[in-house]
Amino acid sequence: MIRRAVLAGVACLMALPAFGQAVKLTGDEIRALLTNNTAIGRWEGAKYRQWFGPDGVTLYAQEGSRTARGEWRVEDELQEYQSIWPGDEDWEGWFVMEFGDTYYWVSRATPPTPFQVVPGQSLIVE
Repeated sequence: MIRRAVLAGVACLMALPAFGQAVKLTGDEIRALLTNNTAIGRWEGAKYRQWFGPDGVTLYAQEGSRTARGEWRVEDELQEYQSIWPGDEDWEGWFVMEFGDTYYWVSRATPPTPFQVVPGQSLIVE
């Protein structure tokens, strides 16, 4: 009986993505997703690529602009990605959500913004 209940619970959890539920990533999941990988998407209409170094350095390359170097971290209590860039006074944070095969940056100030992740540092399109 207990085994059947556990199997039913696992089956329900596995079925959640099929119903289109967005999942908020935890701090550990955000770290695992971003560390030493590159996010690819569009920010305010422009294509971008952003690499997340294991040492907390992040490089942001946007079409038509110079690459910017900032810092990134994960705030475990808030379960959010945070970054700070030259000239910024404070760290800015976003939740990371997953829906299907797409991830989203989510904050109070911006609409959910989709992105994909590719392994390694991939700032240049070949």
